[in-house]
Formats: sequence, C-alpha cells, structure tokens
Amino acid sequence: MYDVVYIFRGIVIGLMVSVPLGPMGVLIIQKTLQKGALAGFVAGMGAAFADLFYATVAAFGLGVVLNAIQSHELILQIIGGIFLVIVGATIYFGNPLKQIRMKKRVSKKGLLGDFLTLFFLTVSNPVAIVVFMAVFAGASVFGDTPSLRVEMFVLLGILLGGGLWWYTLSTLVNLFRKKFRLRVLIRINRVSGIAITLIGVLVILSAFAPVRSMLPGA
Repeated sequence: MYDVVYIFRGIVIGLMVSVPLGPMGVLIIQKTLQKGALAGFVAGMGAAFADLFYATVAAFGLGVVLNAIQSHELILQIIGGIFLVIVGATIYFGNPLKQIRMKKRVSKKGLLGDFLTLFFLTVSNPVAIVVFMAVFAGASVFGDTPSLRVEMFVLLGILLGGGLWWYTLSTLVNLFRKKFRLRVLIRINRVSGIAITLIGVLVILSAFAPVRSMLPGA
C-alpha cells in the first residue's frame, strides 16, 4: 500500500517537471504534427528518461557523476545551445509535406533518432538536477526512513509521470493534426524553428555572461 504512495509522489514530480512547455515541449509538438502521435510520444520519452537520469543522480547522490556534471556544466550548456540552434534551423527549413508523406513509413531508426535527440537535449541542461535535489530535500519525498526500495518506487513514478504527460500531449496534438492545412503547418514550422533557434542562442550567450547582466536595469 505504501509503495503506491511513493509511486504517486514520483508521478506528481514527473508531471511537475514535464508539464511546463519549454523548447522540449515545442519540439515534441512539432514532431507530432509532422510525423504523428507515436513519434511525438517516443521523443517525449527521450526527455522523460533524461529526467529519470538526473533524478537518479539526485536521489542516490552519485558523487562521481554529479561532480562530472558540475565540472562540465559550461560545456554541456554550450553544446545544448548549439544543438538547439541546429535543430531549430532544420525545422525552419524543413519540408512538412515531405515529412507527412514519410509518416506512413516511420522507421525504428527514425523513432530512435527522435528519442535520442530529446534525450541529449534534455541531458544538456544540468539545471534539472538542481530541481530534483531541491524537491527531494524539501518535500520529504522518500519519507522519514529512506531506503533503496522507496527510492526506486519514487523514480519509477517520475518516469511514469513524464510518460503520462508526453502521451497526453502527443495524443491531443495528433487529434487536431489533420485539421491543419499545409500552409498552417509551414507557418508552425517557421515559428517553431525561429523560437527554438533563439532559445539556443540565448542558452549559448548565457553560458558566457550571467543572464541578469543582459536584463534592463541590471
């Protein structure tokens, strides 16, 4: 009975981390519109597994991994920003009609590529581990007597919560997918591409200068 409680806590955390629609959410929506619900869900699971990785590091206090992430935080941020710029440019100049036609023959290799793209983009944002550490420390997620069993159930819940959100999002977007005309899809591609590219540029710039120094009145 108590195991269900810990899984539920993990689901809530997984939803809390996944629901805010950042660049990953935009990418998953775009992939769903272009390739269908399966591609969007698989891509979303890439982000969910990346969150699970950081949650695991935070839960078990894996010092070697944590130190490596902190030591290379700047490099990871720059790589993630460059990756976002490349992905944004690819989406902007992509041909939605060609991708829609290819949707009927989506390959396992294509789905794996979508999964890995979102996984590495999410992993390149080390801020996620800080979020999990703060939640685990402040919310007594593991109860009064943490154990390996309890931590595993919470981590399972986090993966389920992320998966639940990405399944819901990709399914809802796919329901309206057929109502979009080609012209609308092209505009969505352009807007998504520009937004993701700009986010990538900001991520790169913030790696070299504090964001606050770029704000008015700072």
